[in-house]
Amino acid sequence: MPVAIITGASRGLGRALAHGLAGAGWRVVVDARNAAALTFSTPAITALAGDVTDPAHRVALVAAADRLGGADLLVNNAGILGPSPQPRLADYPLDALREVYEVNVFAPLALTQLALPGLRARKGAVVTVTSDAAIEGYAGWGGYGSAKAAAEQASRVLAEEEPALRVWWVDPGDLRTRMHQEAFPGEDISDRPEPETVVPAFRHLVQTRPPSGRIRLGDLLVTAP
Repeated sequence: MPVAIITGASRGLGRALAHGLAGAGWRVVVDARNAAALTFSTPAITALAGDVTDPAHRVALVAAADRLGGADLLVNNAGILGPSPQPRLADYPLDALREVYEVNVFAPLALTQLALPGLRARKGAVVTVTSDAAIEGYAGWGGYGSAKAAAEQASRVLAEEEPALRVWWVDPGDLRTRMHQEAFPGEDISDRPEPETVVPAFRHLVQTRPPSGRIRLGDLLVTAP
């Protein structure tokens, strides 16, 4: 049974991916800061409450995967939007911006560094969840968007440095999640699809293992089983 680590899995996309991989025969190690929300009914999912910015917690995640045989897949999904409503760059509080970068850039890289020896041994894969805000200049998205752009560039370089691995930076599209609602406070986002709708495309990705690169899950939905 392959093993995956998925961060930020108490809700939204992370939770949907955890259930989706567990249902496909994976053993999954997940985390989130909210321990009360980090409950699962399947023994295939091991949950560790904690903050991915905490070095000791990152060590614990990799150790939990190692006890299951070692991670074949790391999904850097945990992230934060920043202030809501999102401020323009001219008014962006720098302390908040540092936190956005800490969670969305530094913590995923630090966890990837810890997981790399095992991933190399198993010719595994690293996924970093990204957004179209990383490649488009949307007004008000300067904090989150620039952090995701940095995460994408780190993934692009990692793919060159680790050719034996698969490294994907994955854009799931607009989904009906709490973070997306925070990005559009007071607006009706009921027209956005639920996170579960992209799970078949994600499973198709990890099963077919295309070359490293930027992946839009919407592009895979037409071919995913």
